[in-house]
Amino acid sequence: MMASQSLSDRVLARDPRAIARGISLIEDETPAGTLLVGRIFAHTGRAYLVGITGPPGAGKSTLVDRLISNLRKEGKTVGVLAVDPTSPFSGGAILGDRVRMQAHAEDTGVFIRSMATRGHLGGLARTTAEAAIVLDAAGYDMVIIETVGVGQDEVDIVRMADVSVVTLVPGTGDEVQALKAGIMEIADIFVVNKSDREGADRTAASIEMMLATDEAMGEGWRPPVLRTEATSGRGIDELLAMINRFRVQSSDTLGARRRARGEWRLREILSRRFMNHLEHNVLGPGEFSQWLDRISAREADPYSAAAEMTSTVFCDPTQSKKTPDVISAARLTIDHVGIAVADVDASLKFFTGVLGLTSGGTEDIKSQNTRVRFIDTGDAQLELVESLAPDSAIGKYIDKRGPGLHHVALRVPDIQAAMARVVAAGVRMIDQVPRQGAHGSLIAFVHPGDTHGVLVELKQVAAASEGH
Repeated sequence: MMASQSLSDRVLARDPRAIARGISLIEDETPAGTLLVGRIFAHTGRAYLVGITGPPGAGKSTLVDRLISNLRKEGKTVGVLAVDPTSPFSGGAILGDRVRMQAHAEDTGVFIRSMATRGHLGGLARTTAEAAIVLDAAGYDMVIIETVGVGQDEVDIVRMADVSVVTLVPGTGDEVQALKAGIMEIADIFVVNKSDREGADRTAASIEMMLATDEAMGEGWRPPVLRTEATSGRGIDELLAMINRFRVQSSDTLGARRRARGEWRLREILSRRFMNHLEHNVLGPGEFSQWLDRISAREADPYSAAAEMTSTVFCDPTQSKKTPDVISAARLTIDHVGIAVADVDASLKFFTGVLGLTSGGTEDIKSQNTRVRFIDTGDAQLELVESLAPDSAIGKYIDKRGPGLHHVALRVPDIQAAMARVVAAGVRMIDQVPRQGAHGSLIAFVHPGDTHGVLVELKQVAAASEGH
């Protein structure tokens, strides 16, 4: 797991390759990405997050490009997250980093990343908030988040940015749509871009009129309506000055805004994790799909189905025969038994030739200097482990004790939670943080001195490796 530690250090040092790698891990929603966020989160809270949203064709990218140029003239460093539609072929962003804002590609004070929505609604990618954390921890003074521009439903930006800039363009009727939608409520600053076009004054006047008649505005900040021409740079200085003015004027409420942002994100993560726990640890195989079939056939309604599915999770503990500790422990299963061998291929003769078991392919674990091969026994697996270097842990084990049983691996749904529980009980861990195991899994070993001499491995399988 030293690689993860190195990655976090490199992110904090503003290494662009490490930042790009970290955001990729987060976008793919890997355990390594989660660990990275945990390592760097304490170093965040310094960057100011600016959200740029609005309909397609409003010139948001050009506007962001001009903002970068002006901020760099002021000596400010800038990170940009540009959310783009998802490619139906690669699953990535249709517009790439190099297509956008090419003039800043070689500027070490600027980092630009395109992110795919991957089906997430609201104008942002699901992991945009975590990607912003990476840029914040890397020490960028300002992080600009540009939404995808899909219409009038891009309200997620208000939950993520310290200031929300809504960009409109005259002559397309978008100003009418904006006034009908929730964009009026999320804007801290309005920008009428391409203001050299006919109808710019009418668009600005329409917004001003709605703001004047909004009885809910009160005496707080009244969103200004600015005019810009991003292609020529006209009005960009005024926009930056207004962003700074809002930053100063809203400084007293910034903490509350960020707390609300943290609450929204925490609830969203909890909701996703609860659904994952429900489907993988509570319901039986195919049970969720069966409920969908019953609802489709009008044999059950969604509310009754939800009540039935969650009854196990929310059962009255006084009516349950299992204590919370037992329920938690019941989710642990034996993943495999590790056997130290001198030669993986030679050892197969007994397990596959004599016993007739089926084996998978070999995999070299470079971080541990071992070669492993899993053998399927039906309920659990056997892992044959061969040393690739005399000074490896397996090599030393064989030199001292000879080939034989080495460890028992328990599969856990959340390795960090399992490690925390072990440590809280006063049991020592050999690994203080999870490290990479076979098939992309995360593993950590418990000290055998506290487990009656048995080397216990905790293992969280990767999502794509459930069959291993």
